[in-house]
Amino acid sequence: MTTSLNAGRRAAELAALAGGEVVDVLVVGGGVTGAGIALDAASRGLSVALLEAHDLAHGTSRWSSKLVHGGLRYLAKGDVGLAHESAVERGILMTSTAPHLTRPLPQLIPLHSQISRSSAAFIAAGLRAGDVLRRAARTPSALLPPPRRVSAPETLALAPGLRATDLRGSLLSFDGQLVDDARLVVALARTAAGLGAKILTRTPVVSLTGDAAEIRDGDRLVELRARTVVNAAGVWAGRLVPSVRLRPSLGTHLVLSGPDLGLGSAAVTVPVPGSRSRFVLLLPQRDGLVYLGLTDEPFDGDIPDEPVAPASDVDFLLLVASSVLASPVTSRDVLGTYAGLRPLLDAPGRSADLSRKHAVLTSPDGVLTVVGGKLTTYRRMAQDAVDAAVAAGGLTAGESRTRHLPLVGAAPRSILSTVDAPERLIAKYGTEAQRVAALDPTPVAPGFDVTAGEVQWAVRHEGALNAEDVLHRRTRIGLVPARLAAAVTPVTELVRKALADPVPR
Repeated sequence: MTTSLNAGRRAAELAALAGGEVVDVLVVGGGVTGAGIALDAASRGLSVALLEAHDLAHGTSRWSSKLVHGGLRYLAKGDVGLAHESAVERGILMTSTAPHLTRPLPQLIPLHSQISRSSAAFIAAGLRAGDVLRRAARTPSALLPPPRRVSAPETLALAPGLRATDLRGSLLSFDGQLVDDARLVVALARTAAGLGAKILTRTPVVSLTGDAAEIRDGDRLVELRARTVVNAAGVWAGRLVPSVRLRPSLGTHLVLSGPDLGLGSAAVTVPVPGSRSRFVLLLPQRDGLVYLGLTDEPFDGDIPDEPVAPASDVDFLLLVASSVLASPVTSRDVLGTYAGLRPLLDAPGRSADLSRKHAVLTSPDGVLTVVGGKLTTYRRMAQDAVDAAVAAGGLTAGESRTRHLPLVGAAPRSILSTVDAPERLIAKYGTEAQRVAALDPTPVAPGFDVTAGEVQWAVRHEGALNAEDVLHRRTRIGLVPARLAAAVTPVTELVRKALADPVPR
């Protein structure tokens, strides 16, 4: 079956479900967890439908740091099991399931006077422990080299924008980075679709039971039937299953200009003054932007569709980052902001200290809910959720296959390096880059890398149903308001034409 997602396929599959087709597993939520569950279930031969109220990666899954963590933070808190799980899942993503969407990210911890020699030794020991995790997970050192200390001149060569005054050098380590978190979700959903899963965006769920979901389709309510139902709605899970109790945590990022900061391709980890376990990250992106994050603050009140970065978080991030830069950054340097909510299980204590472990809960009427976890460990979360669904529904299915199942576009790095297409497209589309490059190469607007062909591809193959889907999730043009304003009109017209003529010629 084709992996292409588009308006025509969505309409046909929704009609089949509304007409009475019963699936084995019905998943609610189109983020990384829900898409991962759909893929795991479909790869075991189960019939699957995924329902998403908005678009793929509309919620928390597109607001991450775009990192594939190795679990060092959990190791520092003594949670060896979670740390090892993170390191294993990082290795699977980078070597097996999505080499095209990931890359090794060098990370510098500059050693200025605010980091004492004893603190530097403590951090270095932690980095070495993280490398032990990397080796235990069998991730090759050729991909993620061991940590080491580098001199001040080498530090400034890697990140010229750092403050040279009292710089003793830096600690250099490597972690994983996603090209884009939303593109990972799209790749998961398309891979699941290729195995028969029905991926239905713009399908809001009104209510759930253990064997059905009531959805809103225009002006009508429709009941869809299933043998098992999995609630993977993230921070919104409690709206559908009131027994689920969450304590959302807000994480804020700022969008800055890489050339203006002078950071090059290495990330910079900045210790928060007065703490040995809190850090702020300056994360360079392939498009020249830098994401500055991240905060971890409790969030109270109604859960919004799109959280807003608080001014206090913006000020905090700028202040901490400025402590290591040659030229301090101010609000005038901020090109955009974004914030996401983590679906943490309710427990006593500060939100920053709550466990990032995931859990599969069962409601009194049989709905399974997946909460907690991290983007890096989505695959293990999905595996556990499908195991629970198979047991609860008495379904016939084998063991999870996703550990060795490449996502659409994936290939070994040696193969990706031979693809005849621009490197920018290979990083986004992998082995499909040649097909995308063969489409209209005209930029969507002057000064943009994103092409008209990429918009066509998003509509015909990636499930984009309107310009917002393209601007905010298939591309990340929307992260910078000024760029969004320049692109919205031409992209809207390109989407209109692609929807009117969906079949490639």
